[in-house]
Amino acid sequence: MTSAEESGTGYYVYGVVPAATRLPKGLRGLDEVPVEQVEYDDIAAVASPFQLDRPPGRRAELVAHSRVVDRLVESVTVVPAQFGSVMADRDSVVTELLGPDHDHFVELLHRLEGHCQLNLRATYVEEQVLAEVVRDRPDIAELRRRTRGLPEGTVHPDLVRLGELVAATMEGKRAVDADQVLAVVTPRTVAHVVRPARGLDHVVDLALLVTREQLGPLETDLEDFAEAVHDRIRLRLTGPTAAYDFVGEAAWA
Repeated sequence: MTSAEESGTGYYVYGVVPAATRLPKGLRGLDEVPVEQVEYDDIAAVASPFQLDRPPGRRAELVAHSRVVDRLVESVTVVPAQFGSVMADRDSVVTELLGPDHDHFVELLHRLEGHCQLNLRATYVEEQVLAEVVRDRPDIAELRRRTRGLPEGTVHPDLVRLGELVAATMEGKRAVDADQVLAVVTPRTVAHVVRPARGLDHVVDLALLVTREQLGPLETDLEDFAEAVHDRIRLRLTGPTAAYDFVGEAAWA
């Protein structure tokens, strides 16, 4: 993608759709500017004019980007652009994006047709799982007993060892519990992406590619699973959204 730094008006790209798409009425993007389609053959970029004197990066602009893509995915297959995708001008949308990667976008649109993305994050009820660790590992329980009275901030070999053992034990639990979550979702999904771990309470963070017909059954399966593990694991499901995690190395990246 061309990065235009000079002042003037460029084009902000939200995603690529089939050329025959009818955009939702009144759809506005960044700076409340109406969005439009820039067509090339049988595909089109959904875009809007954008002032190039500042790069997009404010929270309001991220919200506007998400709003446009979310509205699109309600009614049409869309290959979503990454936030901040700006072309130098309207012609550049064709000559530098749609034209060179036409076949790539056609393939993605075909693969994503009838699909959407759900995001699933599983986290531990930390107090419960740490209690399991202490109960199941006598060596950890003993180290915990011996270090309980140490002043906060103390550097002590037993504390270091305690931290190492807890982390290793948690990692083992995490692997088992993540596999349980995957066993629930994989029969209902076309593909999944495992995202990086975040925090001690992390179990697994997943992007799920799902056919729209499987949305209801998957939600039911997850509700049943959540009820079975609610005392130690929390599930948070969001979406449907555009398939951001399943478009690969798109042309604007």
